[in-house]
Amino acid sequence: MISAATIAQLEAQGIDYILGARERSSKEIRETVLKDDGVSVPLIIPRQKGATELAVKEVKIAGRRYIVCRNPEEARKDAETRAKLLSDLSRKLSQGDKALVGNSGYRRFLVAPDGAGFAIDPAKVEADAAFDGLFVLRTNMKLSPLAVVLRYRQLLSVEQSFLASKTLMATRPVYHRTDAAIRGHIFCTFLALILRHELLARLATRKDPMPEWRQIIDDLADLSVVDVEQDGRRARLRTAPRASIDPVCRAVGLSLPPVFQEMPSSKSAEPAT
Repeated sequence: MISAATIAQLEAQGIDYILGARERSSKEIRETVLKDDGVSVPLIIPRQKGATELAVKEVKIAGRRYIVCRNPEEARKDAETRAKLLSDLSRKLSQGDKALVGNSGYRRFLVAPDGAGFAIDPAKVEADAAFDGLFVLRTNMKLSPLAVVLRYRQLLSVEQSFLASKTLMATRPVYHRTDAAIRGHIFCTFLALILRHELLARLATRKDPMPEWRQIIDDLADLSVVDVEQDGRRARLRTAPRASIDPVCRAVGLSLPPVFQEMPSSKSAEPAT
């Protein structure tokens, strides 16, 4: 999606795009975009637990628009991961370095200063640190930099929705032979995603703890009613609801039927002749 040919086709057809760029492999990003001294603007995105803090800035090069985003929390995690990796690498270098070259995680920090062995290259370590907590977007849209970031994060939600449809909702595999059946399957899948999104949104506004989606599905599957008949009397019994059923019913404004409901007897239900 981010190849020069693809971007040229998108722009030739007048299609708006927001694409994740390859920060490490793009020379223009490494040597120009990331070294831009423009001022970053803070962006705080609320989450279910806490918030995501980003520093966002816009960089334009010859008409190409980049949005540089840095996440301080992710930068800290990246630095901790690298420090642990370098510690392990230093210990293993003292034991022999031949096996380390095959490990891509180690190899990117190694250098052979005299050709006789390997050592950790401080320049490579410093270069790697420049990417801590960083991601870069490329876009041709006229939205503000902060709006571009928020729009891009919506794409991540779309990917998560497709994942949910294929796993949690078990909409795959699809065995259809006609276009009408395929369209119907896609429609039902999309409708299920909308209903799931609406239910989770309603649950999020309540003070009750948010149940896991798998728990909701299992609890709904366990909820059932059964009709019983004994000595000419009929009744309808409902199973006891599990933990997630009550907040779900409150969120959608539904009430469960009573646990015991007496039904008309089989004789009274017969039509008069």
